[in-house]
Amino acid sequence: METTIENFYNAFSNFDADTMITYYHDDIVFEDPAFGILRGERAKAMWQMLCQSQKKKGQNFKVVYSDIKAFENRGSAHWEAFYEFSKTGRKVHNKIDAQFEFKDGLIIKHIDYFNLHSWAKQAIGIKGLLFGGMGFFKTKLQKQTNYLLDKFIEEKKPSS
Repeated sequence: METTIENFYNAFSNFDADTMITYYHDDIVFEDPAFGILRGERAKAMWQMLCQSQKKKGQNFKVVYSDIKAFENRGSAHWEAFYEFSKTGRKVHNKIDAQFEFKDGLIIKHIDYFNLHSWAKQAIGIKGLLFGGMGFFKTKLQKQTNYLLDKFIEEKKPSS
């Protein structure tokens, strides 16, 4: 399972969402502070959206992963993302701890933990410093990210 996690992050560092999602079970449940809980195709589409977005921008985006551990049907990793937040142009260094559960050799549950207040301070500045640790900020952020995800999924659908 360590190889699965390593391959997942290696694909992410190459903006290769198609490879990333091959490591996800069809019943995947993903969760993080920015998107909340995403299930199945929505979780897969989130990685496609993020990778596509980073490819298009051509900005300095880097993923560094470490401390990969796996035992039985569980695993964990630490990863860090370095990028410019598109809405503000501010540099972000997000430190994330991930927990995984596996079923049938694939990731069925993936939870990313990071300090949303710290992220907001870096990405947004003074408003992030003041409000990034508050519940309404998290709710508003999740609403915005899920709106963007819905839009991405809708645009991906073949037109009839």
